Amino acid sequence: MDLRIVYEDDDLVVIDKPAGLVVHPGPGHPTGTLVHGLLGRGPGWSTIGGTVRPGIVHRLDRDTSGLMVVARNDEAHRELARQLQRRVMTRRYRAIVVGEVADLAARIEAPIGRDRKNRQRMAVMAGGREAITEFRRLELRKGHSLLEVSLYTGRTHQIRVHLAYIRHPILGDPIYGRPSPLIPRPALHAQTLSLRHPRSGTLMTWQAPPPVDFEAAWNSLPR
Repeated sequence: MDLRIVYEDDDLVVIDKPAGLVVHPGPGHPTGTLVHGLLGRGPGWSTIGGTVRPGIVHRLDRDTSGLMVVARNDEAHRELARQLQRRVMTRRYRAIVVGEVADLAARIEAPIGRDRKNRQRMAVMAGGREAITEFRRLELRKGHSLLEVSLYTGRTHQIRVHLAYIRHPILGDPIYGRPSPLIPRPALHAQTLSLRHPRSGTLMTWQAPPPVDFEAAWNSLPR
């Protein structure tokens, strides 16, 4: 598997994951995942996630592109997981959403849980797990907005659920919005990743520009 390696050392690997690539094996995806690509590069991955999720500190949805970090050893994995939990690790996304967002910036605090009517979906609900998302409006096009979105918690489908909750679903999201002829997936990209190196403590930041399909969708929208 030709993985897009952004950075690599003895403790961690930062990958620019393409849309369409599942992170780890699961129902319906026994092979061909990011984990299989990692194992194809040889041994030397954290064992904390077990044999199914070696080195996996956090995930991206199958159709979300962009940056994620993978741990090479258990010590690095534990430290990166602590940073994720304590919000030392920061993740910023680009999202194209339906509708012209009125706020220049906003914070969404709404608990998320499994949708009781459809177990394949998540939903904002009383009794769900704490979920915090912030966004900044970058640009407007007719009927659409380009946002920079920051995650402060890591719930399943969090950005997609929260943006749909405020009635600005992500363009092309078939679950929380509707499919779009402009892009065959949700227009969501993990663009920036910042963390402290688990061994040296040095603050490190990586960026990955949105892929061609994302840029093409945005540029096709009328001003």
